[in-house]
Amino acid sequence: MKPVILFASAVCPGQFSLLCQHLNDTGQAEAWYLTMPGNKARNDARYTNLLAFDPDGDINTPGYYYAARTERSARLSRGLLKAVQAFIAQKGRPDLIVCHSNWAPPQFLFDEIDVPVVSYIEFPSYHAHGWDPAYPPDPGQRLTDRNAEMVAFHQVLRSALTIVPSAYARSLFPPELQPRIAVQFEGFDVRPDPAAAAAAEGPFTLGFAARDLSSAKGLEVFVRLVDQLRQAGDDMHFVAIGDPAAPTYGYEQQFVHRHYKDTTKTFRDYLLDRHPAAQAIEFPGKLPYDQYAALVNRIDLFLYPLRHGVANWGLMEIMARGRPVIASARNFIPELVRHGENGLVLPDDDGLWLREIRRLRDDPAERARLGAAAAQTGTEYHIGRVAPKFMALFRRAMATGNPARGG
Repeated sequence: MKPVILFASAVCPGQFSLLCQHLNDTGQAEAWYLTMPGNKARNDARYTNLLAFDPDGDINTPGYYYAARTERSARLSRGLLKAVQAFIAQKGRPDLIVCHSNWAPPQFLFDEIDVPVVSYIEFPSYHAHGWDPAYPPDPGQRLTDRNAEMVAFHQVLRSALTIVPSAYARSLFPPELQPRIAVQFEGFDVRPDPAAAAAAEGPFTLGFAARDLSSAKGLEVFVRLVDQLRQAGDDMHFVAIGDPAAPTYGYEQQFVHRHYKDTTKTFRDYLLDRHPAAQAIEFPGKLPYDQYAALVNRIDLFLYPLRHGVANWGLMEIMARGRPVIASARNFIPELVRHGENGLVLPDDDGLWLREIRRLRDDPAERARLGAAAAQTGTEYHIGRVAPKFMALFRRAMATGNPARGG
């Protein structure tokens, strides 16, 4: 019999919504997806087997500041426990529960539900993830982060298996926990547009793309490089795709608000004030997905100057669409980008980045070669190839079961 797998995340679409649907479509499992009622309503036509769960109370107005994230985790986990108990009463015991550590924390399932749990943890804490020292957290934010880290470590200890998206992410956990953690990047359903492989019309376009226009994703580096290119008279078009007001993996936004004493200002505004020649950058903002994909396909070369991160969908989206990329030699990047093969991986050296940008601008054949190799890398992470790898990990977790308390 095929296994019954219950995925849980307040967010939908999320890390595992595509995988859940693919497992159902291909018959590899009977998969269900627990999410917030609003997300269920918005996505019922998109996915099958969606179920709703409610957190146990308001997750947006916690009590004690220093336990705010821990309280949110507890409210989500309590709601998840009730939903899983209802699922078992109505449909029977699932073979596995797959939980997102932030959006469906499993800590209240342990010892209450006799089902193996797989925890997905992107990274254990912001202290481990890292932030730009120019925009540091406040003391209270550092202390709050410790509580969140404790919850993450507990989940690793009590889960049958924990999955993280990169080897770099696993390295952020204590060595004692790493044997309990498996590495598997998510699967995607992104295919290159053959028409985009041809040289784009108009001026050479240098691009940047990320969900959040943040310090962690390297917006500061992109803006600084554009400023230098403009001052040197390089004739290019510049585009930075992303939401300047989106939440970030860092603390630069509070720095900006204090700097300007204006909460409407963004990190983008601050950088453009510091690098006025970079005002030439086009910022289309957050786009509907089809418009975003079309714009990505029109960009000749992308920069991905990551500062902090453990695995980003944005980079894989760029590569899977066959776009050449210059990326920083940091964190998880070398796990996806092989220098000179499917992109360039460079150290933190503005002069080197500028030389390589100009070299690739003047060598469309080399850009095409790197883009084709990047698209091939993208096929390795297509959901059809990745799903069997997840299923192998899920079977391992089902065979192992949750460790006993203190195990």
